Amino acid sequence: MTTTMTTTLELSPSPDSWVTVCEEARLTPGRGVAVLLPDGRQAAVFRDRAGRTYAIDNRDPFTGAQVLSRGLIGSADGRPFVASPLLKQRFDLETGRCLDDEEVAVTVYPVRSI
Repeated sequence: MTTTMTTTLELSPSPDSWVTVCEEARLTPGRGVAVLLPDGRQAAVFRDRAGRTYAIDNRDPFTGAQVLSRGLIGSADGRPFVASPLLKQRFDLETGRCLDDEEVAVTVYPVRSI
């Protein structure tokens, strides 16, 4: 009998809690998925082509739509970002800061594999 080990991905919506979001193998490099958090908020979870995972708020602060998980990921000056599929603003996946408007940011969630 062969046992297959799966790696589960968790994110932390608050300082002292972790929520299981999916099996890591379900993430396609370069694409995002939306996950529902226990409090009703949504997070966008991404894996880049180098295998690093990120989680940010799924709500586009410019439109209010829950769409960031459908954005395209890339990098600018070595910083990973997701571009909103609506108005194309870019959000740094590590800090949440909007690269196109310094006064706007989205929440970033810590991510871990278990």
